[in-house]
Amino acid sequence: MTIPVQASDPATNRAESSLIDTGSQNTALSRSLATRLELASGPKVQIVSVADVFPTDTVHVDALDLGQLTLFGLQVPLLEEQRMGAEGILGTDALQGRRVLLDFVHNRMEVGETGSLGGNSGYEIVVQARRRSGQLIMTNARIDGILVAVVLDTGGGTSVGNRALQAALYRRGRISQQVSLLSVTGQSVVADIGFARQLDIDAVTVANLIIAYTDSPAFAALDLSRKPALFLGMREMRLFRRVAIDFQTRKLLFDLPG
Repeated sequence: MTIPVQASDPATNRAESSLIDTGSQNTALSRSLATRLELASGPKVQIVSVADVFPTDTVHVDALDLGQLTLFGLQVPLLEEQRMGAEGILGTDALQGRRVLLDFVHNRMEVGETGSLGGNSGYEIVVQARRRSGQLIMTNARIDGILVAVVLDTGGGTSVGNRALQAALYRRGRISQQVSLLSVTGQSVVADIGFARQLDIDAVTVANLIIAYTDSPAFAALDLSRKPALFLGMREMRLFRRVAIDFQTRKLLFDLPG
């Protein structure tokens, strides 16, 4: 799911497609878009992906329009469009103080203020989260009885668990298969595929999880390497009617199916 975003030059009246990635701390643009808009170059930075820590160039963006919301004065890293699947990624640095609403019934994604997106009305489950490095982390979740920290990752189709979670759930050698996870930087990392019976978050239960286990630097960036942790992907989130991620109130809201 992508949203239309307009960068720096409203005179062109052209909206670019962008992913909203609540698993990423950084907003990013494609190199081709930065070239087309002739954006001023910035310093090199390192960004953390699921596979690696990757050095890349940056550009300065005067204004980034998301409907009625405008973000000013951004310094954003550059990535390749074919690897992102869109011309931009909106990370948590651009989402602070706002709510992200995923409406899977109407296949819509919205970003705005808490009140303008309906507040807490209609959600059966509201979970209070903790903030760390701009991310919202649920610390009261359990997978098959194991306490686990969970981050909702709208940029990932697959749920990714760390090695601490794998060790807690499975005996050594109980691996069904291995896969390669491809990051937006173009790098890949080998992951073990495993299965869990259910994830419990307060009164929310998600059954039959497929989890890719790997030593991702994304866990280390949030100090989540030593204890069981999970980036919950869109496959599991699509089981709900709606999911809202509210960075202003640090709440995660779930509209149950049925």
